[in-house]
Amino acid sequence: MQILILGSAAGGGFPQWNCHCANCKGLRAGTIKATPRTQSSIAVSPDGKNWALINASPDIRQQINQSPQLWPEQGARGTNIRGAILTDSQIDHTTGLITLREGLPLDVYCSHVVYEDLTSAYPLFNMLEHWHGGLAFKPIGYEQSDAFNVEGVADIEFVPVTIESNAPPYSKYRDKVVSGNNIGLKIVDKTSGKYLFYLPGIVESTPEVEEILADASCVLIDGTLWLDDEMIAQGVGTKLGSQMGHMPVNGDFGTVALLNKFDIERKILIHINNTNPILNEESAQHQFVLDNGVEIAVDGMEITI
Repeated sequence: MQILILGSAAGGGFPQWNCHCANCKGLRAGTIKATPRTQSSIAVSPDGKNWALINASPDIRQQINQSPQLWPEQGARGTNIRGAILTDSQIDHTTGLITLREGLPLDVYCSHVVYEDLTSAYPLFNMLEHWHGGLAFKPIGYEQSDAFNVEGVADIEFVPVTIESNAPPYSKYRDKVVSGNNIGLKIVDKTSGKYLFYLPGIVESTPEVEEILADASCVLIDGTLWLDDEMIAQGVGTKLGSQMGHMPVNGDFGTVALLNKFDIERKILIHINNTNPILNEESAQHQFVLDNGVEIAVDGMEITI
């Protein structure tokens, strides 16, 4: 199974267009050692030819153009993307579907709750009905018993996992989340039984999450903020990371501490906010993560399981 990191940053990317934090300012000025990143999205394939897109970021056009694996190979137009899976209804995980309108119809796999958001408060499905057949809703569940396959992507099984996070600000479920608002994905290579656990947004662990982490070959997990109050302290936000649905990287209940419980071959942080000091490759925070055996995702990273 091949995994391609299309985008590794949180919403807004890095640098964020309107941000003058130390990281964004330093990257633009060349005064820190850091790598630009687009907004979070991945793709998986059993053969390098047929791909399932997982979340469609606002940067999807750029991401596809810099990923030869996804380019059309036959005919005047086409794509190697066979379907898209949404783990939530957040803007930075769904807006890319608008950019894909020239290539519709497209199968979109998501929960009924996500579909509800995307046909009401943020009606992407309704808008895109007007382009070539639009988005074809493929309902999925939110429990491990609701495993599913993406048509055209053989030998990979997708297992939804309920996780603790939050719904988007425009959702009627904001701060009163129901099952299906947010899922992680256990992505299984059916030929080997090995799997990736993808958790781009999670605020706290659960016994179920830890049971899956224990046997994972690779985990891509929420690395949004170094500290829970990071955005408040830097003067660029008014909410804690936990209020937005994100677990901090540092601390006794952070992602690094969680990952340290398990012997996982590859542990990788993804969905990294522009304010997070781990983006500065010469920072103590960056080195702390590496010293704990955890990688920091960059756009274009390729993983094989």
